This record gives sequence, structure tokens and C-alpha cells, in this order.
Amino acid sequence: MEQSEFYKSAKWKRKQRAILRRDGYQCQNCKRYGRAVEATTVHHIKHLDEYPELAYTDSNLVSLCTACHNKAHPEKGGGRYGNKMQG
Repeated sequence: MEQSEFYKSAKWKRKQRAILRRDGYQCQNCKRYGRAVEATTVHHIKHLDEYPELAYTDSNLVSLCTACHNKAHPEKGGGRYGNKMQG
């Protein structure tokens, strides 16, 4: 299954809702620094393309806000320079 299909699947959407609920809908990275920021996505700690066997493993999933998720994926333009564009 391609990644785009994976992220649209009903199974992933159910898992995503469960992880967001588990994490109290809070960005777990921001929370480490005492900031309460709403989580908007669920991130694979060990990336899906490299570790497909961990795709639905709770311990490999974490709720993040958009900014933290972008920082976790500099290869997608969300690194140091990509965030400057968001203003």
C-alpha cells in the first residue's frame, strides 16, 4: 500500500483518533517544554517508509502540532528554513 493510500485508510483514521485521545489532544513535544498546544496530527517516530511493521504500534506513534510535525520532517521542507515561510 502506498503512503497516500495508507493515510486515507479507515484503519489509520481509527488509530489516529485513538492516539490523539490517548495523548489528550496535546502536542507531546510542546508539552515537554510546558506549553499546551493542540495536536493536529499523529507522527510515526520510526518513519513508516523505513519501518512499515510499526505502522499501527502505539509506542511508535505520538501526537504533534503542525509546527513540531514539520520539524520532524525536514525532508519535506519543514525544517529550519521551511518554518520561516509560515511567518
